[in-house]
Amino acid sequence: MICRVCDSTDLVPALDLGMHPWCNHFLRTEEVGHEPFYPLRVVHCQGCGTAQLNFTVPKETMFGDHTYLSGITRSLGEHFGGVAREVDQKFFAQTPVKSVLDIGSNDGTQLKHFQALGYDVLGVESSTTTARIANEAGVPTLHAFFNLDTARKIGRKFHVINAAGVFFHLEELHSVTDGIREALRDDGVFVVQFLYMKRIVENGAFDQIYHEHLLYYNLNTIEVLLARHGLAMFDAYLAPIHGGSIVGWVTHRGRCEPTERLRAMRQAEVDARSNELSTYREFAERVRQMKEWNIEYLGRAKREGKVVFGLGAPAKGNTLLNYFGVGTQYLTYLVERNELRRGLFSPGMHIPIVIERELAEVPDLYYVLAWNFKKEILARNKALLDRGVEFFFPVDPKD
Repeated sequence: MICRVCDSTDLVPALDLGMHPWCNHFLRTEEVGHEPFYPLRVVHCQGCGTAQLNFTVPKETMFGDHTYLSGITRSLGEHFGGVAREVDQKFFAQTPVKSVLDIGSNDGTQLKHFQALGYDVLGVESSTTTARIANEAGVPTLHAFFNLDTARKIGRKFHVINAAGVFFHLEELHSVTDGIREALRDDGVFVVQFLYMKRIVENGAFDQIYHEHLLYYNLNTIEVLLARHGLAMFDAYLAPIHGGSIVGWVTHRGRCEPTERLRAMRQAEVDARSNELSTYREFAERVRQMKEWNIEYLGRAKREGKVVFGLGAPAKGNTLLNYFGVGTQYLTYLVERNELRRGLFSPGMHIPIVIERELAEVPDLYYVLAWNFKKEILARNKALLDRGVEFFFPVDPKD
């Protein structure tokens, strides 16, 4: 293969998680045992340093329709609200008529916050179900994959373009980036929000590696991509959402000088060897050790007779469950709040999903797959904690 960012052919293995099902393919009863499996392997580009998957599940399979909803989690909604207010205050507070385009807009959660600030909004969403939900909620949403052709068909330029949790998904990476440049006003700001690979490594959060996430960016590597398309990041910060995500401000190249904050973050990557192959090889060994520790922990819980449920059925949880080999021999159910997943089974491990508010029993132990919402989960379940129910976080960032 060639590098998805720089077209180099010098890519070397960094982390091999084996064969996995597509993690967002939650199964109906008749599909259990018939789901396809694909290689899940990270390679490292020796040209630009980008970590990336060496196999692509077609975007039509992964994003044509799915059950993920942004609006389910309060923490994510609060984060999106903060981003919208910050963008408006920093750049467009005095602009009387202003517009925003959201790429991969899901159920419209981010755009609702921009609507509240007076923006003319448009979402582009490839998933049939979520696009319908957004339109029904009063958020204008185009059901399509965003790329350069889509941008030209829209035929408008926007003050703000937002891409939250989508820029690392892109099979048509270069066409999408060209489309962003095409649709961004000369004085516009592209807000790119992405999982920060430096933090994934620091957290041991290997479960954030799955087929939807084709690329794993640090600042250095995403800036290589942006420069190739006439764009440049001029500021960024690390937000706590999802265990550590970058919120970056991008505009047309040559319009803004990089801030001291961005310069310092770039240097921190150099100091931490964040873009070097040796760092990814060390990470792979830590992941192997995590598997041993978790199997030992769950095995001990079962020997002690504890009833164990999984808490949450996030897509990333399926990377963890399948790599660890954790199925119904350890977890009776996965307990979810998203009602689109009622009665489904996890891909690969085939653990039945039950809806939290319909739960008839309480376990002794929750094995928390949605670890990135730890504070919200613990606050919401204080009564269970007071009763002695244990909550175990297999991935547990300390800050």
